[in-house]
Amino acid sequence: MSGWWRTLRTMAHSHNSPFSQCTSSYHTIQAIPREFTGSRVASRDRVQGRIPAVVFAQNLLEKSPERRSLSRKQLLTTERKQIHFILKSVELPFFYSTTFPLQIRAGSGSSVLLDSGKVLPIKVHKNEETGHILNLVFVWADDGTELKVDVPVVFKGEESCPGLKKGGSLNRIRTSLKYLCPAELIPPKIEVDVSNLDIGDKIFMHDVEVHPSLKLLSKNENMPICKIVATNLGNPEPAVM
Repeated sequence: MSGWWRTLRTMAHSHNSPFSQCTSSYHTIQAIPREFTGSRVASRDRVQGRIPAVVFAQNLLEKSPERRSLSRKQLLTTERKQIHFILKSVELPFFYSTTFPLQIRAGSGSSVLLDSGKVLPIKVHKNEETGHILNLVFVWADDGTELKVDVPVVFKGEESCPGLKKGGSLNRIRTSLKYLCPAELIPPKIEVDVSNLDIGDKIFMHDVEVHPSLKLLSKNENMPICKIVATNLGNPEPAVM
């Protein structure tokens, strides 16, 4: 690979990007407490136009019991129409790297606010046959909290990529990168520019430049994200008998 590429950096979208501004605070998810669990209760909530949800601290997912915390764990239901609208606006997988304000009220339409904060979606459970949302999982994402986030990778510049113009193809090796991020600095996506790549060129994890507060959670930063690979577009030579 030519020397100039060694100094090239691929920029990730920052928290102050236009994409982040139009999504991170443009919806406040409305929820109400859910006292009981079970399939019957969940089915009743869905019939009433609500989706069961849970929000907790992300360290509850830690393998080591001593690192887990049950603080602020809340069983909730959310408004199905609002969740569907958000998912149409912020499609998967970007939904999982976007934080949203959450307000927990005493009841549907109540003005009594029980709790509030920012949350990050980490799971949308769907019915495999119908595609209907069964339940949602969030983690608290208040400022100052550090979260492990899979940030989607988006490739740009394919229309001007020299390697692709020569007939090569883009091998998308990684579709996301996992970072330990301060909640207020989670990038909704990482744009990887391939416009200068020739056949055989690669972009590596260490080529991605993000906010210094973000820590890449990878054992090997020298792993490639993508590569322009040669494609044999000609007719294969006949076998010699």
